[in-house]
Formats: sequence, C-alpha cells, structure tokens
Amino acid sequence: MFRKVLIANRGAIACRIIRTLKRMGVGSVAVYSEADRHSLHVSQADEAICIGPPAAAASYLDHGRILRVAQETGAGAIHPGYGFLSENAGFAEACEAAGIAFIGPTAQQMRDFGLKHTARQLAQHNGVPLLPGSGLLDDLAHAQREALRIGYPVMLKSTAGGGGIGMQLCWSEPELNEAYHSVERLARSNFSQGGIFLEKYVEIARHIEVQIFGDGEGQVVALGERDCSVQRRNQKVIEETPAPGISDGVRRRLIDAAVRLGQAVAYRSAGTVEYVYDTRTGEFYFLEVNTRLQVEHGVTEEVTGVDLVEWMVRLAAGERDFLAAYRHRPSGHAIQVRLYAEDPGKQFQPASGVLTELAFPPDVRVDTWVERGSEVPPYYDPMVAKVIVRGDQRQTACARMADALERTALYGIESNLAYLRQVLIDGVFARGEHDTRYLDRFEFRPLTIDVLSPGTQSMVQDYPGRTGYWDIGVPPSGPMDHLALRLANRAVGNPEGAAALELTVTGPTLKFNTGTVIALTGARMKALLDGEAVDYWTPLTVRAGSTLRLRGIEGPGNRTYLAVAGGFDVPDYMGSKATFTLGQFGGHAGRTLQVGDVLRLNRTTTRDASCQPVPPQLIPDYAQRWTIRVMYGPHGAPDFFTAADIETFFATDWEVHYNSSRTGVRLVGPKPEWARKDGGEAGLHPSNIHDNAYAVGSIDFTGDMPVILGPDGPSLGGFVCPATIVQAELWKLGQLRPGDTIRFECIGADEARRRESAQDAAVAALAGSYAVASAPLLPGDTASPVLHVSAAGGDGVDVCYRQAGDRYLLVEYGPLVLDLNLRFRVHALMEWIRGQDIDGILDLTPGIRSLQLHYDSRVISQAGLLARLGAGEAELTAIDDLEVPSRIVHLPLSWDDPSTRQAIEKYMQSVRPDAPWCPSNIEFIRRINGLESIDEVRKILFNASYLVMGLGDVYLGAPVATPMDPRHRLVTTKYNPARTWTPENAVGIGGAYLCVYGMEGPGGYQFVGRTVQMWNRYRQSADFHDGKQWLLRFFDQIRFYPVATEELAQMREDFIHGRFSLRIEDSVLKLRDYNRFLEDNSDAIDAFKRRQQAAFEAERERWEQTGQAQYTADLPDETSSSDAPFDVPHGCIAVASPVSGSVWGVPVKAGDRVEIGDTLVVVEAMKMEIAIEADEAGVVREVLCAQGSPVKAGQALVILEFED
Repeated sequence: MFRKVLIANRGAIACRIIRTLKRMGVGSVAVYSEADRHSLHVSQADEAICIGPPAAAASYLDHGRILRVAQETGAGAIHPGYGFLSENAGFAEACEAAGIAFIGPTAQQMRDFGLKHTARQLAQHNGVPLLPGSGLLDDLAHAQREALRIGYPVMLKSTAGGGGIGMQLCWSEPELNEAYHSVERLARSNFSQGGIFLEKYVEIARHIEVQIFGDGEGQVVALGERDCSVQRRNQKVIEETPAPGISDGVRRRLIDAAVRLGQAVAYRSAGTVEYVYDTRTGEFYFLEVNTRLQVEHGVTEEVTGVDLVEWMVRLAAGERDFLAAYRHRPSGHAIQVRLYAEDPGKQFQPASGVLTELAFPPDVRVDTWVERGSEVPPYYDPMVAKVIVRGDQRQTACARMADALERTALYGIESNLAYLRQVLIDGVFARGEHDTRYLDRFEFRPLTIDVLSPGTQSMVQDYPGRTGYWDIGVPPSGPMDHLALRLANRAVGNPEGAAALELTVTGPTLKFNTGTVIALTGARMKALLDGEAVDYWTPLTVRAGSTLRLRGIEGPGNRTYLAVAGGFDVPDYMGSKATFTLGQFGGHAGRTLQVGDVLRLNRTTTRDASCQPVPPQLIPDYAQRWTIRVMYGPHGAPDFFTAADIETFFATDWEVHYNSSRTGVRLVGPKPEWARKDGGEAGLHPSNIHDNAYAVGSIDFTGDMPVILGPDGPSLGGFVCPATIVQAELWKLGQLRPGDTIRFECIGADEARRRESAQDAAVAALAGSYAVASAPLLPGDTASPVLHVSAAGGDGVDVCYRQAGDRYLLVEYGPLVLDLNLRFRVHALMEWIRGQDIDGILDLTPGIRSLQLHYDSRVISQAGLLARLGAGEAELTAIDDLEVPSRIVHLPLSWDDPSTRQAIEKYMQSVRPDAPWCPSNIEFIRRINGLESIDEVRKILFNASYLVMGLGDVYLGAPVATPMDPRHRLVTTKYNPARTWTPENAVGIGGAYLCVYGMEGPGGYQFVGRTVQMWNRYRQSADFHDGKQWLLRFFDQIRFYPVATEELAQMREDFIHGRFSLRIEDSVLKLRDYNRFLEDNSDAIDAFKRRQQAAFEAERERWEQTGQAQYTADLPDETSSSDAPFDVPHGCIAVASPVSGSVWGVPVKAGDRVEIGDTLVVVEAMKMEIAIEADEAGVVREVLCAQGSPVKAGQALVILEFED
C-alpha cells in the first residue's frame, strides 16, 4: 500500500478522497490554488502545497507543477478526482514515467473513451446502440453540413471532459452558429482539448449510466445503474439509483452492454458508461464513457456498501482480490442532490462570496469542501456540496431528502437550495417521470426580492436586537427607530420582532419575485409601486413581478422601515437577525444591501384579517425640533460637571451634527466648564474616567462634544455621561437628521416605566395611545444621578449606585483610581448576582471599578433592584483571599506596525496635523511618561503582563487591560478628536490602559503596534472554542512577544483558520499574593509614579503654552444655507441635498444628459456616502456645489432642465 497519495483536485472530491485515505491509514497531500488556500481540503490533508494563482490553467491543470509536488513530497500515487486532469492521458503517462502510480484508467483507455468520437467507434464495434452523429468537426461550415445530414435538434459536444461543460443544444442553424466557437473555447480551456462533434438529440430522453470497475486484466464488474436526468444547462442536479421506471430487461441490457464495452479494452479502475434512454420507445443509445470517478458515485456507494475511492487506491497499489470477491446485491434506493452556488431565479447565474451560515443535518451523508465562513471563489465549478440519502424504497428516499433539505441552511450567497426543495416535492419528480428537459419546464417559485439598487444604507434589523453579549463588546444593533419597525411588523401581521428593512435617507429599488403584503413606516420616502404612489402605515398587497422604488425622504425624519408578511429570511447570529455592519455579521451577509442582492422571505400563513393599518393616533409625529426625555445620570454635578454645566445641558437646543451614524449621534452645542482639570490616571481631559459600561442612549461627552450612543455603539468606554434616553423615547434617535435640534427633558424612573408600558400595549393591540402624564424633574434638585451611597464598611470601600436611564444601573466601588482590589470586588458582586438568578437581569458588564446591570424595568423596578443589591452587599465575603482563573496568553506583536503608521498619516492629513502625539505615538508615550528612549518604551511593553479588566472596550472582545506591575503602566491621553480609522487589531494605550482594537473603526488610543485577531466571526479552533467567537476572558494576562511585520501577516492569515495557535498557560491569580507584591515593591513603584507624574504635568504645561490644551475641531462653514435665495429657471427643478454634510463628489457637469437614477452628487454625511440621484431625465443646467464644500439639508445642489 502507498505511504502517501497526492490529490490533484479541489473541492468536495478532494475532501472525499482524503476521508478514505485517512481511514486506510494513507498519508494525503493536497494541492491548492491561491483562491483555495482556505478550502477544507487544505486543512484536512496531512500536507498542503500551493501550486499557483486562481486560474485553473495555471494551477489545477498545470500537470508539470503537480507532478513536481508529488515528487518533492514523496507521494507514491496521484488521485485525480474528477474534472481537471482526471481524463488527461498525457498526465497519466507522465505519472507512470516518473514512477508515480496514476489512480485511474490507463492512458490508452482515456484516449479510446475520453475522446467521444473514438468512444462511439468502440461502442459500435461491441454492439452498443448508437445515436446518429458526426466525427470531429473541422470548422463551422463542416458543423453546418453535418447538422443538416443528422437533422435538428443536435447536441454540440466537446470530445473531451464531462460534467456538462462544453455542451450546447442547438435547435437550428443560427443557434449552431452562435454556439460553435463558445463550445470550442470552453472545451479547450477546461480540458486542454478543442475537438468537438455533433450528436442527434433525443427530445424526450433520460440520462442513465452504469458504474463499472475493472482490474485492468479483463475482469469488469458493474455496480448498478444511475438515473441522472434532472439537469440544468446540461449539468446534473439530482442523481439516483436504481433508475426509476425502467424494466428489469432494460436494466440487464444496459449493464451487459457496459460490462462488454469495459471488457473489450480490459478496463482498469472506476468508470461510467452513459446512455441516452428514449422514453417514447424504451430504447437506449450509447452516449459516452467517463474514464474517472463520477460526481454521483456516492449514491452507488450507499446502496452497494462499496467505497469506490478505496477500490481505486487498492487497485493502483496492486491489490485485485477484492474485485473477484464482489457480488452485486444492492440494497435500497439512494438519491443525491448537488447544492450549487447559483441563483435559479436568474438563469442559474453563479454566485460567489462568504457563507455567513452553513448547516447540514448530521444524520445524512454530505460531501462538501466548505464550512461556515468559507468563501466560494468565482473561478471554478459552483458546486458547494452533495447531499446523499438512502431509503428502503424510492418514496422513502425522496421523503428523507426533502426532510434533509429542509434542515439544510446556506446563507451569505445565493444557492439552489430552495429550488431543490421545490423539485423534490414536485409531482413529476415524485412519480419518476422526469427527463433531461424536465427542469426546462419546471416552474420555480422563488420567495425572494431582487435588489435593483440598494439605497444609501439599507439593512435588515430585528427587535430588540442582539442581547446578552454587552460584556464582550457586542452591541444590540436592531432598529434605530424601534417603534416604526415594530408597527410595520404589526401592520402585516408579523410578530413585532420579525426581521424587516431599515432604510436611511434614500431607499432601494426592489423587484418582488413573489406576491406578498408589505408595510412602510417611519420617515416618508418617495415610494412608487409600479409607478404609483403608495400609502404609509398600512398593509399593501404586492403582486409577483412588481417593482417598489424608494427615493429620498420627503419631510422630516431620517429612516424608513419596510416589513413583509412573514419577515425576511436571514440567519440568526448570536441570537438575532440584526445587522452589525461594523462587525460584518448579522442581517443579509453581514452588511448593507448591494446591487444584485437577493432577499429571501419566510413562508407565511398570514391572512388578510391579521393585517391592519396603524391607527392615526399611533403614528408618531416627526419634527425638526425634538424633545427627548432622559434620566439624569450616571454622571453629573458636582463630581464631574459643574451645576452650571448641567443647567446648560438641559437648557440647550442641541444641533445634530452631520457626522452621525448608528454608532452615535453627534451634537453641537456649548462646551462644559468641567468640575475637574483632568481625568487623573484615566487621561488628561476632564471627561476621561476609568472605563465603565455605557447604556444605549447615553449622552457621552467624548471630550467637549457630546454623542448620543446608538444601538451600534461601544459597550465600554472612558467618558462621562450626564444623561441617558429612556427606553420609550429611544425610537427618536433613529429619526434625527443633521440640522435638527434637541431639547432634553429630565424625568424619573416611574414615568419612564409608565411610558414604556403604554407604548408596548399600544403596539401589541394596534390601539390605544402612548399618552402618559408628564412630570419633568429638575436635575440637581428633584433628580440626581446617584441613587444611593453606602459608606465604607469593614473593608473600607464605598459603594455608589448610579442610574443610567430606566434600564441600566451602574454600581461603583471606591475612589476614582486604578486598583485591582476594586476590580476583584466588582467580580465578587457579579458572581453573587449570577448565583441569585434575579428575574429581569439581561446583562452584567464589568468595568475597571464598576459593574453595570442591564435590566428589564417591566420585570424588576429600579427600586426593587436597588434593594436587592443593597441586601446582597452585606452577603459578599471579604475579597482578601479571592482568587480567579488567569490564563497567560502570549500574543505576537508587530512593533510600530506599518498599518498603524498609515492610520497616523491619515489622521494628520484629514483631522489634526499638529497634534502632540503626531507624527509618532510611541515618541509621545516616551515623552509623557518621562522615559529616556523609545527603546525603554519597547522594553516595558514586552516585559509587562497586561491583566484583562474588561472586554469590548472597542467592540468584539477587545480587551481593556492594565499591567500587573504599576511600573509598567505607561500613561497617555487619548486622541482629541478621535481618529476616523484604526486598523483591525491595532494595539494602543490610552490613560493607564492598553487595548487591542477588535475591528476597523474610529479610535483614540496611542498606537504601539498590531497583533492577531481578538474575534473569529464564523469559525471555531483551538483558541476559539465552546461556541465563543471571542479569544480572551476576564483576568487573562496578555504578554506580547515581538515578530516582524511579514511574520504577523502570515500569523493573522493562519490564526483565524486554526492553522496557527497561541501559547496559552493556565494559572490562578490570587489577590493576597498580588497585594503582597505591591507592598514589597512600594518604594520603587512610588518613585516610578513620581517621575511619571512630573512628565505628565510637564506635557500638560507644554500644551497650555502652545495652545493645544483646548483644541477645538473646526466645524463646517455654515455660510451656505438652504435659505439662500436663487431663482429656478422655467422648465427646471432644483435637486436638493436630503441631509447636511459635505460634498464627496460631483460626477456630472453642466450640459450632461442624465437618466432617472443617475447619480448627480455624492454627499458625505452620517459616516456614509449618500448618492443623490436624478428623479427625472433631463440635462444638467447648473451645478451649485463643489467637491469638499459643506451643504445643509434642503440646499440646492444641481439645476436640472427637463427635455421637451
């Protein structure tokens, strides 16, 4: 037996061969193209070698390169699989000449049977019936003459290859003329053979084939026949054995002819004799011989119990006894379906991309090469899997397959899964009456919507979004305006949490491939269904084939919602269908919609009676001047803000800045006076605090500018928040548009709960009212952010309870310092709460010295929760002897990585060129910490052991960590203003903390380098396991070791796919031992802190002297106004900006002719590029803006003249 076998193939067959080799104890060598580097066959093989770029001609068809790899790796044999080189006689001969066994037929047999015109001659000599046909064609003229002789219709076929590639049915001479050169080109590119010929086409035919296996010495056995008639584009889709609906006499004749043909050439290894079966006459005709293993070999294996791959390997190794011992006694009926990455609704257009969800039933056979997170490349056959079932009889097998397909899930790209489901239950297939043209007549009924244009930012959301993961930095996402989405769902009879579309600023154009019921709610976009205006807030019946065109918002508001009966069919990710675009997961393919997307709909039993319009009193009023109710806190006066600051905050009409998004709505208004001069250890700015958990809807002062944190905002951060929007008012966040103004009104917890209850009841019943008696509170007088303070007990630690809206409570321990004892105290409280199993607790998120409780105020009140916590505090045991698991995680770090230098350069170019931390963050860290050299910074970083205090500081399991040894705590300030771009997994220091950025996005920590991923979106591995996508745990210790930039790049490539693993050591952190360490080294620690503080003060003084201490970002020039007077010429219209922002691009100029839907101007606003399109055809008369200029909502940008 061979010691090692090379598989000269890819995809499902490569994985299939590896599976058998492993069972046989034979080593496997995989080859792969650059496009397949993450394919399962690469990871499953014992060795894997890259053989070239994606193009098949430069990789999988490069037999010279493959042969060299076999020799270099010591492979004793090569299995070619099917396709590619499997029927290449020259390659087989080259293998034999190199002393490497070719696992397959002889080269001469490939030539005899592989060229279909010579195969016909062999069939004729051995008494196998033939269809009329031609020899090899010289040119198109020759083909035309032969077609006339044979008679149309004819099949134009490649003499080499198979799999339906290089075949074209021609019903007339024009079709032959059109197909000739295409078939010739396909044949040459896929099989290194350009020969083609013609064959008579049987109009009502079935494709039946016989599996044979020969020992090369004249013994040939047949393992039964297969029906492969269900085909699209001449490629098989469903195969089964035995073939239904043929007599035993026909079956014997098929098999006898196949064996006779194999014996005539002393056939070796696996092969298939294929026939055309004329359903009208009951006669069959020779079609071809495939001198290889077939894609559908699995159904034969299921009924015979034979492993054909094993037979092929054993025969190539010189074993023959198994063949003589075989007795054909098939059992049952087997069916295979081919799962293709293609869109049946678009003429089987191939699809490529990432599989965001993939699941197969565990109790059926699935041959595949992909897994969740795999990327299907555009270069090869689109088959992603074969699903194979067996039953005692055909009816049972069909039922099992239908059930298996119902339990199969594939998302991220289009596939034929829904198509297969419909075929399996179609009466024609169920009765076994299908023929090769069956699918041409089959009427596919897709439950889908085609995206013809995507709109500005259109995405799938559900309510309440993704809960339970706040402690690891996964935001809830969900709708920005939850009220509009819930009402849209209720209007079409859905549960209020069904997945719907959120559409921002401008909407998509959607083509409905099925009839359904929809509802539009929220801000009023211009909406035309088949050219007719439609109503909002009411169910609308849509016919199959209809087109819905949504354009700019007409009036106030910022987001529109579209619900369909049954909801959108997208997979759950961490318990929700909500899209988190920054994290690239959830919703449709983890992103906003794109042109060409296909949105799937759930099957629904919604009846007209369950669809009803939203009553007028429940339709919210959208305005440009908003009042939003909040609760004071968690931070306030006098400890963070002055009393005057808080008074000003609630008395100001804050303006919505154009640079707002789902992560947060930025506000423009007065700067606070601040009650502190800085944030101490947390940072230079008085807004800085030690990281704690945020609440969705918190008004967060990131420096002097407030941001309302949205549903995609971060869970942890180091900035103060004077107020938090209550749950019943959060919907307003989604309708704020740049230029709107907001006045915050302070209310209490009881009123907030009443408002939420009234809102819930009205949505559930689609009746009643949201109205609740309002009782505004006066911050600092009748409202306080602090609910209770427990004075220091025996352990000397104060406890402060702060409200953060009506759904969050922040528990803080001790003074505003970094103290590991306080973090242990937080941990003890968190564990106590978990042990109590308190109803209504949704999330527990620890910070540096705090614990945030996210609770459902409808289940447990603020007062009730406060009472439970107060009682629990007395039950907490002393933490002196507390110990926690503390893994030591060794992370590679590319010091001063080029990607971080690029981010600094971008910041200097577009944000703040003269910032003190530019052009080198590391030099800034050196200076502000009083170190002698950059090398000292480097030594400290690589010698430190960083303790993970929290997760999700900048999303997705990103750690906020601090050195165990205070002498390693490099203290810095954060960027002000923040960067707009940070590379994924950049490592930075802010305040006394280190963070690894979980993903790309904005940021403010000072860069030191880059490391591997903290988050694995789809895969599990040695480091990402137990269903967790995140790498780190609370109290892990991070230790960095240096690697080169190129080395890190390879590690990052391999780490996410499980090919590179970290060194992780289990350990235990004991608080008593740590406190003893601090005591033993107190003098050295104090000396380090004094030097550091002196440098810190010197840096701040330098800022004061240079005017950098009070940096204020320049706001856009407000001189341009939508109110600026101008005359619109007769016969023209002014195209205005729907939002405030800046002009990103102007692709048109005066005199250009434009059509409906053409882009006139692109405005950057809300961190999006918004294309402003022509609603009418015409000629551009005048362009009123320029690239880079600021614009206000409603400002005219282009004058468009109508054409006569």
